[in-house]
This record gives sequence, C-alpha cells and structure tokens, in this order.
Amino acid sequence: MIDTICTFLTNRIRKEMPEIDDERAEVINYGLQNIVGEIPKIFLLFIISFILGMLKEVLFMFIVLTPYRGASGGFHLKTHLGCIIGTTVFYCGTVLLSQHVILEDITKYILIGISWIFGMFMIKLYAPADTENVPILSKNDRKKKQIIAYIAYSIGLIAALLIQDNVISNIVLFGNLLQTLTITKLAYRLTKNKYGYEVYGDASV
Repeated sequence: MIDTICTFLTNRIRKEMPEIDDERAEVINYGLQNIVGEIPKIFLLFIISFILGMLKEVLFMFIVLTPYRGASGGFHLKTHLGCIIGTTVFYCGTVLLSQHVILEDITKYILIGISWIFGMFMIKLYAPADTENVPILSKNDRKKKQIIAYIAYSIGLIAALLIQDNVISNIVLFGNLLQTLTITKLAYRLTKNKYGYEVYGDASV
C-alpha cells in the first residue's frame, strides 16, 4: 500500500518536473516511503507502548530524542516491517532498560562522561549519517546538521546529569547513547547500509 502511494506521488512529481531522471526519481520515491511510512510506524509504536504500560515514557523519549535523531541521522532498515519492529524495540527496549537500571551517582557521572566523549567523536566522524537513497550532498547542510547534533547531544547528557528521577534520567542517557550507535560504521555494516558520501563522493556546496 505504501509502495503504491509513493510510486503514484513520484510519477506525479516526474510529470510536473520532466527534468527528473530515473536515478533522482528513485531517491524521491525512497524519501516519500520514509515520510509516508513514518505515520503507521509511529502509530503502532504508541499503541504497543500503551499496551505495555509505558506510553508516557515512550512519548517523552520520542519528543526529547527527535532533535538529535533528526540531526545525526542513522541507518535505515530495508523493509517497512523491519523498520516498525526496529523502532519499537529501540523505544520500548530503552524504556524497559531505563526502568530496571539504577545508577549510583559516581557510576552515572562516569558513564555520562564516557558517553559524551564517545558521542562527540562519533558525531565528528559520521554525523549527519545519511544513506545512499537519501543522501545529504550539500556541505552547508551537513555542517548545520552536525552542529545541531553536537548541541542536541550535549544538552541531552547535561539533562541526564541534572534530572533526579532515575528512570527519566536513564531514558535521556540511554536514548542518546543508543541513537549514537546507529550512526556508526559498524551499525551500517551490520544493517548493510551505505553512507551517502560513499556512493556519491564528496558533498557539493
């Protein structure tokens, strides 16, 4: 259903803009699939989290993590079903982990410090982590997103440090840390993704 809708929209766009070639149309179609596919994915995520009794926590994590996820990027799973399952495991799994882990003050400080150093290094190397189907080719766009990623990640870890509620603090910390893992070279290899720059070469201005 999603594929049919996106193919229809892509064909309409090509009809209005004949200069779009097959390769560019593929990119547009993939982008539309990501956008249209987000709606049922998010809907199902909230239904499942409600059933599991963690809707408020998942909704909190979703809102708090959106700026960093949007700026840092990350791999994409190949199918809509895989994406739905991966997203649900990511959010519900993080909340479940956060509810069962208690970090003492010194342990929490050390973990946040290590996470910040690791995150800064990964952002420098890989953010924004695009894909071959939805590449970010503009150097200016890449620079802006990288700066936002630095800021969002740092704010997130500072918040995790200051928040007194153990579960909420853990959600912010673990959510940011796990999102950082999704942009790494290892994560891309395991999911058989390629960065946009690997396919298209250097970004343009």
